[in-house]
Amino acid sequence: MISPELYKKIQQFHFRTRFLADDLFAGQYVSAFKGKGMEFAEVREYMPGDDVRDMAWNVTARFGRPFIKVHAEERELTVMVLVDVSGSQAFGTRKRFKRELAAEVAGLLAFVAVRTNDRVGAILFSDRVHKFIPPKKGPGHVWRLIMEVFADDTPAGGTDLAAALNYLNRVVRRRAVVFCVSDFLLPEYGKDVWVAMGLAARKHDLTAVRVKDPAERVLPPGGLVRLADPETGRVTVADFSDRRLRERFSREMERRDMEFKDLISKSGVDLVELSTDGSVLKPLTAYFRRREARR
Repeated sequence: MISPELYKKIQQFHFRTRFLADDLFAGQYVSAFKGKGMEFAEVREYMPGDDVRDMAWNVTARFGRPFIKVHAEERELTVMVLVDVSGSQAFGTRKRFKRELAAEVAGLLAFVAVRTNDRVGAILFSDRVHKFIPPKKGPGHVWRLIMEVFADDTPAGGTDLAAALNYLNRVVRRRAVVFCVSDFLLPEYGKDVWVAMGLAARKHDLTAVRVKDPAERVLPPGGLVRLADPETGRVTVADFSDRRLRERFSREMERRDMEFKDLISKSGVDLVELSTDGSVLKPLTAYFRRREARR
C-alpha cells in the first residue's frame, strides 16, 4: 500500500518528467533513433523539434493544425528500460538517492517514447528479475511504470546484470531500443556479464545509463565510520582520517571504472553517465546529439 506522502511525491515527479520530456527531448529522440528514411509511410501531428521541411502542408491546411510526413524508418519502435532496484540504489549523499535518479531517467525516456507514438516497457531487477512491464503506448502506461519503480518493495539484494539482460533477450524477441539504468556496481565483471551484454547489444540498440554518487569515488576525511553494505548486509568500521585508506579506495574505484568502461566499449554499447549531484538534462541532451550526429 502506497502512503499518501509517497503518492504525492510520485505525482510531482510524474508532472516534472512529463514537462521535461515534452519540451526538450522529443525531436532529438526521433533524430537519434528513428532517422529519416526515403520511403514515405504516413503523416502524424507536428511535435516540438520536428524538421519543418517535412511539413505535410496539404494535411495541415485541411485540419487546421500542423502535420509532418513520416518516413519508413520513423515507424513505431519498442523501447525497453531496465531499471536496477538493488540495495546499492538506496544510496545518495547529494540532492537525491540513486534510485530516485534512476526513476527520473526512466520516466523521461518513457515519456519521450510515448510522445512519439512508440511502445515502452520496463524490467525491474536486482539479483533477480522483480517485474516485467510489457511494452504499451500512452501516458497512462508511463504513470504505471513510474509507480512500479517507486513503489517496488521487493526485498532488494545484489545485482545480477547478466540475468536481467538474458531475461530481456528471452521476452523481447524483436529488435528494441534498450536503456539499462544502473550503478553497475558489480562484485566482478565476469565472463557471464561480457557475454550477456554482447548478445543484448547485437540483438538490440543498447545504451548503458550509469547513475553515480560522488562519495563512491572519493571518501571524505573524518574519523571512525560504521559502514553497511546495502546489498549483502555486511557491516565494517573504517577510519576515514587515514589518508592512505582514502587514497587506496580512490585508486580501486578508478580501476573498477576503467574496467567497466572497457567492458562497455568492447561490447559496442553506448554510455551515459549521471550523478546524484548533477543535471539529468545535460548528459542526456549530449547523448542524443552524439547519436544524431552518427546517423
